[in-house]
Order: sequence, then structure tokens, then C-alpha cells
Amino acid sequence: MAVKLVTQVKLMPEADQAAALRSTLRTVNEAACWVSAVAFEQGVPREYELRKHTYTELKARGLGAQAAQHVIRKTRDAYTALKANIRAGNLGKPGSKRRIKAESKPVTFRPEAAQPYDDRCLSWQYDQQTVSIWTTAGRIKNVRFACSPGALRTLREYRKGEADLIERDGVFYLVAVCEVPEAPLNEDPAGFVGVDLGIINIATTSTGYRAAGRGLNRHRKRQLDLRRKLQAKGTKSAKRLLKKRSRKEARHTANVNHVVSKTIVTAAERTGSGIALEDLTGIRGRVRLRKDQRTSLHSWSFQQLGAFLEYKARRAGVPLVYVDPAYTSRQCSECGHIDRRNRQSQATFACRACGFLSNADDNASRNLARKGVTVWTAGRESRVPATP
Repeated sequence: MAVKLVTQVKLMPEADQAAALRSTLRTVNEAACWVSAVAFEQGVPREYELRKHTYTELKARGLGAQAAQHVIRKTRDAYTALKANIRAGNLGKPGSKRRIKAESKPVTFRPEAAQPYDDRCLSWQYDQQTVSIWTTAGRIKNVRFACSPGALRTLREYRKGEADLIERDGVFYLVAVCEVPEAPLNEDPAGFVGVDLGIINIATTSTGYRAAGRGLNRHRKRQLDLRRKLQAKGTKSAKRLLKKRSRKEARHTANVNHVVSKTIVTAAERTGSGIALEDLTGIRGRVRLRKDQRTSLHSWSFQQLGAFLEYKARRAGVPLVYVDPAYTSRQCSECGHIDRRNRQSQATFACRACGFLSNADDNASRNLARKGVTVWTAGRESRVPATP
């Protein structure tokens, strides 16, 4: 088994190379919008049928054979994703304005949207750190790229499949798919590390590690206040600054989650333990909060942190199980007594039965660790063949 990762490198083209790349992205995405309109008119046929309606025209527009195929496939994939979002209810209920708007017009592509490349259109020279890439102006060679030594090693050893060319704020990037082999799974972990996720504390483990969310929450509040000021100002320069800073909070949050997840997985790997993570699926719909608390809840990136923990654990061979978080904040990790009054405040846990006093997140993480052992043991037993 392998873990699929994406590795991003920054292209550093010369002026004429940058012009060719920019023109290529504009051309292929304009062509994708045209293909999307044809697909919409034809009732979104299957990829083979769509190719019969569009391939000749795409070739006439100056696209190579592979580029034309990728444009058609990209457009069809966009409609597949739209259909999946509608089916999942992500665009609202039937008849809602958002859903009607999505269904009533063709899918469109931004001029700088990603364009996939396969090995026929893109080749890598790792020693020179250059690429050779197809453009509408012909194939251009010796386009330099920059990345970290670790990313370069991952590309050299594990790159497999397509890479996407994207333009972001005038800078070009290649995002390549890499399939990294998983480490052998530790089938007999020495216990489990319970991980309690939260907003005040991003993550608290049963081994004593606590990732405080104070810095991240302050950063989010600063970004929110700045957005409000710029939106209220409404000038062209304010809108440019809003666009420039649009991904700043997301990048910062992702970096924090990478650091936290790496720390937890490294500790579990060093001690030969597994990881017990609470399953918070659907929590945004279940929880009822005051209006001033909703921003914090909907900014909470627990799903991203969970995904980072999962793939890092697979790479390290660390077992990871999801457990039901029900009553973990009310149950005493010492005597097992469950009472909502045990949780005296957000930070304090005091058992009404045995008097055990602890930080509430520490207590919950120990409960999660115990549940992790139970879930893992039950899973192992279910895999044991029945006695003849």
C-alpha cells in the first residue's frame, strides 16, 4: 500500500517562458469553458461522447492531442464533482437559490485554473532542477523550479501520475502526485495515545502534550478584524489587499496543523503506541452555540488536523483508530463515573464520585486512549478466523 501525497514546486521561468505558460493556461481554460457549455447543452454526456462533440474543435484551437484530452476530462470531472455535491446536499435542498444557480448554468473555469499534465506533456530533470513542458507556443525546455531537499527527494523517488500547472498571484507552480510506500503497521501497539481535539486547545494527548490554540485563535481574530475593515472600506486597493490576503489564514492554519500532527505521530512512533482520535463527524450540525461563538466553531479545522494525523500515521506504520467521543468529557478517567456536573467549567474536571480533579482536556484524552484500546482489540478479534 502507498500513501498518495502532493508535492508542490515553484517554477522560476524566464520572461518569455512565463508569457508562454500564462497564455497556455488562458487558452486551455477558455477551451474548457467552451467544452463545459457544449456538455451542458448535450445534457452532460459521458467522456467518450463528449470527446466526439469537442475534440476536433479543440485541436483547431491549437491544443495538442494530450492537452485536448485533459481539457475534456477536466470538464467532465467538474460535472461529476458538481453532481456529487448536489447529492450530498452541499449546495442546499432542492429548490434553494444556491442549488438552482448551480444547476441552471454551465460550469466555468477561472483563467488561471489548474491544468493537468502527464508524462507526455511534462518531463522532469531532477539533477538540473528543470522541467520541459508543453505550451501553446510549443514545448519549452529548461524551466527552472525550486523546492526543499526533502520535496526533491520525494519527487525523484515517488512521483507517479499527473502534475497540475497552476498560477497563483502571478507565480507558477507544479503540483505533482507522489505515492509514498506505507511503513509496516505495528500490529501490537503498546497502548494508545488519546487525542482530544478542541478550540481552546487544538489537541491534548493522554501523554501530556498540549497544543494551545491561543496563538492560532489570535491570528484568526486579527484576520477577521482586518477583513471587516477592508470590506467596509470597499476601495479598489482594499479589494486588492483582500484578494492578496485571502489564503493567509488557511496557510497559517495548515502549517500549525502539520506541526501538531507531526509531533503527535512522532511521539506515538517512538513509544510503539497507536493513536485514538475522536470521531467528530457532523459536530457542526449537532452543536448549538451563541451567535458570537459560531465563527470560532466554523473556523475550527479539526477535519484537516485529523486528515494530517491519518496520513502521517500511515507513513510511519502507527495504528490509528476513530472512537466515539460520547461522554468522554463527562466521564471520570479514574473511576468511570459519568455525570454532566463533573465538568465544572471549560478547563476543570472534578469527579462527583471519587473526587478526582484534573484538567478537562487531559481527562478526556485519557478516556479516548482507553476507548482506543477497546476498539483496536475488538477489531483484532473480528479478524481472527472462527475455530473449526
